[in-house]
Amino acid sequence: MINGNNEANPLLSIRVPLSKIRHYLSTFELTRGFLIALLNAAFIYLEALDLSQPLITTLFGIAALYLLLGSGNKTWFFYGFFTGLFWFWWIGLSFFHYSMPWAIPLVLLAVAGIYGILLWLIAKTAYTIQSRFPSALQPLPSLIIQSIGLLVMSYIHPFDFDWFKPELVFTNSYLGIQKWQFALILSALILTRWKKRFVYLLPILLAYQPTSSAPQKIPENIQLVTTYTTVEKKWDKTLHAAQFEKLFASIDRAIDGNKTLVILPESVFPVFIGHTEMLMKALRQRAQKISIVTGGLYWDGETPRNSTYIFTNDKITVANKVILVPFGESNPLPDFLSKWVNDIFYDGAVDYKASKEVIDYTIDGTTYRNAICFEATSEKLYEGEPENMIVLSNNGWFVPSIEPALQRVLLQYYSKKYGTTIYHAVNMAPSYMIRKGRMTEI
Repeated sequence: MINGNNEANPLLSIRVPLSKIRHYLSTFELTRGFLIALLNAAFIYLEALDLSQPLITTLFGIAALYLLLGSGNKTWFFYGFFTGLFWFWWIGLSFFHYSMPWAIPLVLLAVAGIYGILLWLIAKTAYTIQSRFPSALQPLPSLIIQSIGLLVMSYIHPFDFDWFKPELVFTNSYLGIQKWQFALILSALILTRWKKRFVYLLPILLAYQPTSSAPQKIPENIQLVTTYTTVEKKWDKTLHAAQFEKLFASIDRAIDGNKTLVILPESVFPVFIGHTEMLMKALRQRAQKISIVTGGLYWDGETPRNSTYIFTNDKITVANKVILVPFGESNPLPDFLSKWVNDIFYDGAVDYKASKEVIDYTIDGTTYRNAICFEATSEKLYEGEPENMIVLSNNGWFVPSIEPALQRVLLQYYSKKYGTTIYHAVNMAPSYMIRKGRMTEI
């Protein structure tokens, strides 16, 4: 017989402080969020280490989404926080080149915090809406709202930075990256979570997209040039003569190899080419034998531009950048904050100026969409589904890091989505071609 005395029943005398329970739950949610973010980011690191395999990428991507759906608000926050770190920790590396390493942890916390809050808002909204539905339907309403949030996340661009796309994880997997395919994957996971039966995962097979096994070759008439010039050396004027000599040697080798088009990376000539007579003369002379696409600076008398110069025979075309790098080239903050940030972090430098229209140019009968580094990973550049694109990049600001690998996956994603063949000339990372989502290095 049980009486009211706790001493008669030792189990009733146990008291677990509420603070310890909360601590345990918070630790569990932090660990769960960390694990999900790790699974979700694995594809980037496997790509960077050249260990990417479609089966592993597929399983990791599905596992991450399965664990995330139905998780609590805190788990979603920690998932977003660690995803911001795992995907974008390299953003802060640019501050090394500005002699401001103290700013790196602040940038990391800001980026991680933004994605943590965004993902937390999705979960919070889901559970708020779920509370209005009868218990018989639980947890279906929250699962649906969470999935809709993931579908929408690829359209949410903090400070115009649009590199986070939840479906990107399946770029090099056995599953497709179109929105309907991602929605199908999420729907199968919703049913599996709701009915608690793994048989409902079978509809994922309908999102299957075979990977191309046919070898891809860069056209024999095109030469992609890779350079390895650090940021500091690139802007050291005393080294320009030697650097330019190497670039001209690359062009001459392309001419000797009977190429008809040579593509050099972003701003490899870190001067205003149009105002540098020696460069103009040398490039125009070589353009009589080969078409040249190269990065350089352009000055219109008011503001600088990051541009592509196209030399073909006696014709010179300048294609200016359309989408500028947030904070790196243009400050997305309001004017009063923008000026303060430029004064503090960039010695009062003025922002670059972007072109209003996406630019296409034609070489030897083939039309190419112009893209410079960051903008090649933005949806706007693929309006009209261009058949070909030439991308010039300088990854010197972010190496060594995973940034070149993440950039490469993004370009594969867009190549798959829009059928665009991409020719990418890079500084501080290998150059390559992407056709139908498959990459071929030079």
